[in-house]
Amino acid sequence: MSTAIISRLLPPNVASADTRVDARDALLPEEAALLVGAVAERLAEFGTARHCARQALGRLGAPASPILRGPKREPLWPAGIVGSLTHCTGYRGAAVAHAAEILTIGIDAEPHIPIPQRVRQRVLLDAEHAWIEEAPAGIHWDRLMFSAKESVYKAWFPLARRWLGFEDAELTIDPTIGTFHARLLVKLPPGLPAGFDGRFLVEDGLVLTAIAVPRL
Repeated sequence: MSTAIISRLLPPNVASADTRVDARDALLPEEAALLVGAVAERLAEFGTARHCARQALGRLGAPASPILRGPKREPLWPAGIVGSLTHCTGYRGAAVAHAAEILTIGIDAEPHIPIPQRVRQRVLLDAEHAWIEEAPAGIHWDRLMFSAKESVYKAWFPLARRWLGFEDAELTIDPTIGTFHARLLVKLPPGLPAGFDGRFLVEDGLVLTAIAVPRL
């Protein structure tokens, strides 16, 4: 695999891999056992994202082990590793790092198209709606905010081990440098950050967002 697009949003101590072509027979037997009866499309996205994860793990010197999933469908990483997976139509990707260096990771990819109005009403807060009305043209900011909040959840869950809704994070976007900040609007468990900083990229019909929190 060539250098991952998502790597442009991540620090150098985070390894990543991605592809726009599904990898045939990418599922390991332990992973296939999780998807008995699944349709071919689901098998492809699940397996290819995990194939990307194994590519990224190899770049860290970690073993290419099965990536199983927990009770909330979260990926289960090897000991000492943190990571995140994403898949959408035409794109699969993964990012991993040593837990001694990175506290948590969240990545997401979406097609660069508007989100449906009914979804927009559920995802965006009033202040975010208002910002989009004045935002620069050329980017579907509603889709970007959807993606950013997906990345926020993926970064949040391994730390908090509980749900975070779209309405529980308020985004501030800097379109000039491609960054965003998510302020969390929930009561925080002890030791958790009050928000997350991330970066975004819109390219080749995709919206990509990424968060990588360094361990202090």
